[in-house]
Amino acid sequence: MSHGSLDDEAVESYREAGAVLVEATNEARKMVEPGRTHLEVAEWTEDFVRERGAGLAFPVNISVDPEASHATPSRGDETEFGEEMVCLDVGVHVDGYIADAAVTVDHSGNPELVEAAEMALEAAVDEAGPGVEVGVVGGAIEDVIRGYGYTPVLNLSGHGVERYDAHTGPTVPNRGVDRSVELEPGQAVAIEPFATDGRGKVGEGTDEEIFERQGSASVRDRRARQALEEIEAFDDLPFAARWLEGDRVGMALRRLKQANAVKGYPVLKEADDALVSQAEHTLLITEDGVEVTTAGIHGFDD
Repeated sequence: MSHGSLDDEAVESYREAGAVLVEATNEARKMVEPGRTHLEVAEWTEDFVRERGAGLAFPVNISVDPEASHATPSRGDETEFGEEMVCLDVGVHVDGYIADAAVTVDHSGNPELVEAAEMALEAAVDEAGPGVEVGVVGGAIEDVIRGYGYTPVLNLSGHGVERYDAHTGPTVPNRGVDRSVELEPGQAVAIEPFATDGRGKVGEGTDEEIFERQGSASVRDRRARQALEEIEAFDDLPFAARWLEGDRVGMALRRLKQANAVKGYPVLKEADDALVSQAEHTLLITEDGVEVTTAGIHGFDD
């Protein structure tokens, strides 16, 4: 199986990242149950990844009910899971090569919404391959989700994952699109259908716990300079505020944002405050098909 422009070392790193992610996700999803805290699950998962010798491509995302993405607990967060729909999105890297995948754990009594996202992902994986337009993949996603009577989240999409960059091209829409780019051998792509019983649009909330360095900047504040030194260890990948040391992290991050040294990722929420489910896999596009590096977290992987 030829992986186009990817050399053997890169392919193996993508596979190793995927293997760690699968193991971490399958254990973490068992912990998502009423009475446990978001922070306990996030920190356990992140520690597991580090103990396996891998890195985090981004903080563990724990999105509940109308939340779709960018939600991660703060330091000391005591929020517990309840009778909710929980999307667990995990990113792992090995030498910068990224695996990105997500599952939805339902305690809200809406299993069909979870199934809609998973079956849409299965259809997308079956459709994907070299020379296939991303709009065709999006069409497969949309058809399945609408077939369940739900709506795809239209302003969220899948994306490429390159070395030390968790969100690159190509963009893989969650709906059909005419005249779109083709998938090419050598690409690593994360496909992530989102399904909702709302109108299918997300907007930015006010909470912000995930950040990313976006350039060099000169800051005079001592705490901000100290935070910037810590941030350098994250390889320009997204990080959680709770990963930084000290008791004035919020102030330091505000100063760094003002200096355009970091950017924040507000939590994304469904516009109607409706439930959102998510399913995601990372694929390597090969000369004759695809290789799913995160296989083993969804029922159709068997």
